[in-house]
Amino acid sequence: MSNVTVVGAQWGDEGKGKIVDWLSERADVVVRFQGGHNAGHTLVVNNTTYKLSLLPSGVVRGGKMSIVGNGVVVDPWALIAEIERIRAQGVDVSPASLKVSETACLILPFHSELDALREDALGTAGIGTTRRGIGPAYEDKVGRRALRLGDLADPEAMAARLDRLLMHHDALRAGYHHAPVDRAALEQALAEVAPKVLPYAAPVWDLLDEARARGRRILFEGAQGAMLDIDHGTYPYVTSSNTIAGQGAVGAGVGPDALGYVLGIVKAYTTRVGAGPFPTELNDAIGRRLGERGHEFGTVTGRPRRCGWFDAVAVRQAIKVGGVKGIALTKLDVLDGLDELRICVGYELDGQRIQRLPATMRGQAAVTPIYETVEGWHETTRGARSWAQLPATAIKYVRRVEELIDAPVALLSTSPERDDTILVHDPFRD
Repeated sequence: MSNVTVVGAQWGDEGKGKIVDWLSERADVVVRFQGGHNAGHTLVVNNTTYKLSLLPSGVVRGGKMSIVGNGVVVDPWALIAEIERIRAQGVDVSPASLKVSETACLILPFHSELDALREDALGTAGIGTTRRGIGPAYEDKVGRRALRLGDLADPEAMAARLDRLLMHHDALRAGYHHAPVDRAALEQALAEVAPKVLPYAAPVWDLLDEARARGRRILFEGAQGAMLDIDHGTYPYVTSSNTIAGQGAVGAGVGPDALGYVLGIVKAYTTRVGAGPFPTELNDAIGRRLGERGHEFGTVTGRPRRCGWFDAVAVRQAIKVGGVKGIALTKLDVLDGLDELRICVGYELDGQRIQRLPATMRGQAAVTPIYETVEGWHETTRGARSWAQLPATAIKYVRRVEELIDAPVALLSTSPERDDTILVHDPFRD
């Protein structure tokens, strides 16, 4: 049996939560390996809706080990709040079922403050972050001045780290005419949260090595999507971490051979939250229809998502750089009732046809999509659980998508309900 790594292959919000939840029934361990509580997953299990930001999607399934890897930046207060919220919904979350890497870097209150100061200063030129401090926390990690989860167990060492950390941030805050960090209040808050979060701290790389040795099936869960990757996305309108599958090994503490089958999650159309290039965006009635039928609002922020036609060029590029072996195509039912559909099969830039998303901001903003028009369908696909229940034109659309992105459909999702899923190929049996 293979392990599986699940990643988004668009601009995030592709429906990873449902797919990871569906796959987690077959897994023994579920691991989050990058991002922070800016990412959101919505799960619908037995008519109960769970909204997760930091916790792995497998946490709502009993009998699974859930792990937050070292590649994740962790807001300890947000972590405890999410645990308490999920517990209130009847989910058992304890240090026995949830482990957080002791080397995970922490998001502190001044990180989100700096995030907001920067966005406000940029005005309409802002990147469109969630203002939750993710980027500033990753900056401190790379700058080798971050506070890590394990540091909370050693107040003396923590104080020394804070000296360097606050020297840096107070200088930044002064540049924005903002008061220095209240160190006494911060230390008090950390002292109060430490005993709540430290029971979850663990050397997760060691736990994963043991799980592999015992033949346990591991599901690696990414956040956001490939087009938001810090290296391979629409820079600078990206997140602050690597979102492609390769980060699964680094962010969990395993070798790349552990990642197994890489499953890319792809919507049957395209959405994006926040600023940045979006070649197939629809600012018309069809775009609004997709948003309304697809309930396109951010899980974390509540912001409406921008909607557009399926972009096969961007998805194919994400598949190539991410090592995606097959895709889970989600929200096919949102396209029900349209007379015709369009698929972006190329871009035009400066009078030339190209088959990739340019690397430069100018190029990304200047490309014009080249569309192929295909027949739509008026029958419903919602709730279909077999190919036989799909209209012939819907199957034709799926097959054309497969051809254009150079990857097969392994799973097909036809509603938010976990069982409304057509299994074409089981990734765990790769």
